Amino acid sequence: MLRVGVLVSGGGTNLQAILDAIDSGKIRNARVEVVISNNAGAYALERARNHKIEALCISPKSYENRDLFNQALLDTIDRYHLDLIVLAGFLVTIPAAMIQKYQNRIINIHPSLIPSFCGVGYYGLKVHEGALARGVKVTGATVHFVDEGVDSGPILLQKAVEVQPGDTPKILQQRVMEQAEWVILPKAIDMLANGEIPLG
Repeated sequence: MLRVGVLVSGGGTNLQAILDAIDSGKIRNARVEVVISNNAGAYALERARNHKIEALCISPKSYENRDLFNQALLDTIDRYHLDLIVLAGFLVTIPAAMIQKYQNRIINIHPSLIPSFCGVGYYGLKVHEGALARGVKVTGATVHFVDEGVDSGPILLQKAVEVQPGDTPKILQQRVMEQAEWVILPKAIDMLANGEIPLG
């Protein structure tokens, strides 16, 4: 059974997609052990509690400096003996020590077809604003392993989504979530849990 930790900053719609996929059997041989947010008010923590999953807030604001926060985050992750860490809208830089310790065991979902509209500064609505400003006809989402760069780790899965006339960043964001993110993130976890993609 793959032990999964999910790191979130906001509403937790991708977390919900994971939980729903586990409940329905789309994700096999995996369970979420802990949900961690940097934001005490994140609705994602409520979603976790509703599923009887431990929900913790570890915020950089609670520590004197980033090094202390990084150590606290890593210590907490270690305590749960996780096989896989899922970044599902986690807007905090992952400490290098954690990336090294959990190499090829941390995955991220990014709301574009990497290498387009990714890297420093491209997160949340900014990704979709960038896609619309460029006039692309197709966007999508990418699940990738996390390395020391920003959105630069090996790609696991991608799914394309058409841009429609009249799209706003918010409308496009919702379509990318529904048609791509909520599909490929659970699929990647299932593949990792069942040996179709090698871990670590």
